[in-house]
Amino acid sequence: MSVTGKWINLVYRVAAGGWKTKLLFAPIAGLFYLGLIGCFILLSFVVDRSLHLPRISYSPWNQFAGGLAVAFGLFLMLLSVSYFVRARGTPVPLSPPPNLVTGGPYRFVRNPMVAGIFIQLFGLAILFGSVSLLFIFAPLFIMINVWELKKVEEPELLKRLGKDYVEYRERVPMFFPCCRKNA
Repeated sequence: MSVTGKWINLVYRVAAGGWKTKLLFAPIAGLFYLGLIGCFILLSFVVDRSLHLPRISYSPWNQFAGGLAVAFGLFLMLLSVSYFVRARGTPVPLSPPPNLVTGGPYRFVRNPMVAGIFIQLFGLAILFGSVSLLFIFAPLFIMINVWELKKVEEPELLKRLGKDYVEYRERVPMFFPCCRKNA
């Protein structure tokens, strides 16, 4: 079995298992993910300074646009989390809700929490004037997340939720509501 297959099985066993296992692994996975975001942001500052990259123009409009993006991304992320919590789950794939969540922002995209994080990263890049966060680290973070969603999370959801997830995936786009398959 491949490493990805083993990872899918581990996520499935924890997600479908008891609360004691979830309480052990979910916080560790959540902290790892938040730490990864923090590392990408910090690395962007180091790269900007080390390579003497120019800052994105500092203007009130950039500060406003960056702040607005961060606020909107945070709102989208927190709104999405609230739907998971109401369904008795967490945003961590190791401790998901027992049933598929399709209400609220999940009516429009399958991954609104992650989309909110992406928006926040781009907003922070503009807010801080970080060229490397905007053009290197945010896109790299997006690529890593898309890979993980496609190769691990979606196969696990298919295994755990079956036909309901297949139908939902057919109807609802991954990140962009304008890309609905059956609009």
